[in-house]
Amino acid sequence: MKRLPLAVEPEAEADMLDAFEWYESQKLGLGHEFMDCVDDVFDRIAQNPRQFAISYREMRQALIRRFPYIVCFIIDPHRITVIAVVHSGRDPRVWQARA
Repeated sequence: MKRLPLAVEPEAEADMLDAFEWYESQKLGLGHEFMDCVDDVFDRIAQNPRQFAISYREMRQALIRRFPYIVCFIIDPHRITVIAVVHSGRDPRVWQARA
């Protein structure tokens, strides 16, 4: 299977920036560690997106290692679209509304 390009929606970009800033405010450098883990999960998603279970409609979720966050994404024939990067304890209706 060919590797699909990964696109990140503006709302998901904002999610990541919020988390980055919060982690940086807790400990200098922790926000960068968070972003490294996000990059790792993006790479895993791009390599084999169907390894992650469908959680809502056609949306799939991948856990971010070391941090209590999930990446919500949709696969279509031409690309993978990241819809949200949210704390796993957040009300799922927040990211489900983006589907």
